[in-house]
Amino acid sequence: MTSSYTPKVQGQGFRASVQRLGGHLAAMVMPNIGAFLAWGLITALFIPTGWFPNKTLAELVGPIISILLPVLIGYTGGRLVHGQRGAVVGAVATMGLVVGADVPMILGAMIIGPLTAYVLKLFDGLVENKIRPGFEMLVDNFSAGIIGGVMAIGGVYGIGPVVEWFTKQAGSGVDWLVDKDLLPLTSVLVEPAKVLFLNNAINHGVFGPLGMAEAADKGKSILFMIESNPGPGLGLLLAFMVFGPRALRPSAPAAIIVQFLGGIHEIYFPYVLMKPKLILAMICGGAAGVGTFMITGAGLVATPSPGSIFAYLAVTPKGDYFGVVLGVVIATAVTFAIASALLGFGRGEPAEDPLGPDEETIVDPDEATNKSAKLEV
Repeated sequence: MTSSYTPKVQGQGFRASVQRLGGHLAAMVMPNIGAFLAWGLITALFIPTGWFPNKTLAELVGPIISILLPVLIGYTGGRLVHGQRGAVVGAVATMGLVVGADVPMILGAMIIGPLTAYVLKLFDGLVENKIRPGFEMLVDNFSAGIIGGVMAIGGVYGIGPVVEWFTKQAGSGVDWLVDKDLLPLTSVLVEPAKVLFLNNAINHGVFGPLGMAEAADKGKSILFMIESNPGPGLGLLLAFMVFGPRALRPSAPAAIIVQFLGGIHEIYFPYVLMKPKLILAMICGGAAGVGTFMITGAGLVATPSPGSIFAYLAVTPKGDYFGVVLGVVIATAVTFAIASALLGFGRGEPAEDPLGPDEETIVDPDEATNKSAKLEV
C-alpha cells in the first residue's frame, strides 16, 4: 500500500518506471479503499455462506463490484489527470467497460479513466484562449460529453474485450498454478519485487483485479493473500529484533507495530535491502504462507488494505479464520527461522560503528566524537 514510508521515485530506469506505475495505481485505489472494504464486509456478512445470510442485502454484492467500484476507480483516475472534468469523463468512459464485459472491470477502469481524462486535457489545451467569450461553458460541456461518450463506446467494443481477455487468461494461468499446486512459486517473483517498492503495482494492478473476479464467482480468493500477507515481514523484523545488528535491534519493535498492526509493509523493505541475502527468507516465508492457504482452502473476500492483521481478519469469510491465521503464523515462523540463520543468530555481530568494529555500538554522534578523542589521547 502507499504510505509515507514509500520513497519518492527518482530516475528514469525500468525500476523507477514500474515504481511510478505502482504509485499511480495506488493513487487510484487507496482513496476508494473504504468502498472496497464495504463490499468485502457486505459479502462476508450477507452472502449465503456469510455470517448472517440475507438474500435481500446480498443483492448489493454484484452491483457494487460490477458497477460502483470500477466507476469509482475510473472517476479517481480521471481526477488525478485532469481535475473534476477528468473525473467526470473518466466515470462516463468506465461505464462502457461495465456494460461490455462479464468480469469486474477494476483493471480496465485503471486504464480508461486516466486515458479519457488525458484526451480531454489535450483538447482543453488546444482550445485554450481560442473560444469566444460566452461560449466557454457550451464548449466545455459538449467537449466533455462527446469525449466521454466516444470513449465509453470505445470501452464497449475495444478496451473492455481486451481487458476481459487478459483477465481471463491471467485467471487461467493462476488456475493452472493452483491445479498443479505451484501457486507458492509466485513468491519467487513477488517477494523480491516487493522490497523494491513495487508492491503497489503487484497488489493493486495484478492480484487485486484478479482476486475480485475470483471472489465474485467463488465468494473468496487466495489471490488477495499472496502479496499482502503480513507474516513474512513480521518474521523478518522479529529476526532483526533478536539477532540483527545491535544498532538496529531497538528499531525493530516499533517497526513491528507499524508493519503487523498498522499494515505498512514498506517499513521492513530497507531491512532487506541492507542485507540482500535475506530475500531468501522472504521468499521461503511467502511461499510457506501461500502453501498453507492452499492446503487449508483459505481465502479473503476483498483486498486487505492496509495489509495488517486486523484488515486480514475483517475480510476473512466465515469458516476460514483457522486457515488464514495459520498461514500468517507459518509464514512468520519460516521467515524468522531462515532470517535468523542468515543473520548468524547474532553471533559475532559487529557494532555499527563509524570508527570500525568494536564491542559497543555507538549510535549518538557526540558519543562517537568523545570516543574518537579518547583514542587520540
